[in-house]
Amino acid sequence: MPYNVSERVAKAAYDSADAGAFYSQIWGGDDIHLGLYETPEEPIADASHRTMERMVSKIQQDSIDYVVDLGSGYGGAARYLQAELNSRVLAVNLSGEQNRRAEYLNKLAGADQRITVVDASYNNVPAEDGTANLVWSQDAFLHAERRDLPLAEAVRVLKPGGEFLFTDPMAADGVSASELSGVLERLNLSSLASPAEYKQLAAAAGLELVEFDDLSSMLPQHYGRVLEETQANTEQLLQTASQTYLDGMMTGLQHWVEAGDRGLLSWGIFHFRKTA
Repeated sequence: MPYNVSERVAKAAYDSADAGAFYSQIWGGDDIHLGLYETPEEPIADASHRTMERMVSKIQQDSIDYVVDLGSGYGGAARYLQAELNSRVLAVNLSGEQNRRAEYLNKLAGADQRITVVDASYNNVPAEDGTANLVWSQDAFLHAERRDLPLAEAVRVLKPGGEFLFTDPMAADGVSASELSGVLERLNLSSLASPAEYKQLAAAAGLELVEFDDLSSMLPQHYGRVLEETQANTEQLLQTASQTYLDGMMTGLQHWVEAGDRGLLSWGIFHFRKTA
């Protein structure tokens, strides 16, 4: 199936050499999702790992045989889930460049026989109906042109009683797109979802809300840490990434921090269950 406009934009952005250089050096090349910080100076990779630990702690099923990870990036979550849950994982991701690195890292971890990486959209998941115990996603749905579509795919592939855990950077409830123009322009987005919107879309798709763990204070803290690390490592980054890319990234990160500090953004862990 051909990719839509927003998918093509996201794929091009993450496939670029600049993005590969930036994310591999600043985030550590394993995860590129938001972290949970215990101290202001904590390494980004440690905080990112803690997010996965907190998400997994919410799982209520005794056994997870098959996980579908939507927007799997470099595969850090897929490897963590495979090891932690002893499950098979389907890692669905648009970026071919990220996927090749994920496959390499999966092989290094000895997990390549249990993790399948596919170049695909979370709007059209190559998985059979009702086969997954768990659908997982971290900070990926903001790129969706229609955010009801990945939620519908999650419902389709889940078994009855299966769980859906995801995070996504969002607008705070009641905040308009015009108030977030700096954030949206950098990402070529027209809007961000909100917690209320995701709850509504999930209910319409047939999902029961178990919990929304509101961790919004971590969003500006995380992007602030990424900005600090980018500024501190600019000279090294310029060996593999362009000045234009880094200038745009730092401007975008500052927008995230400022909007988060003003209470215009939200972030947290959604936990849903498929009821039937």
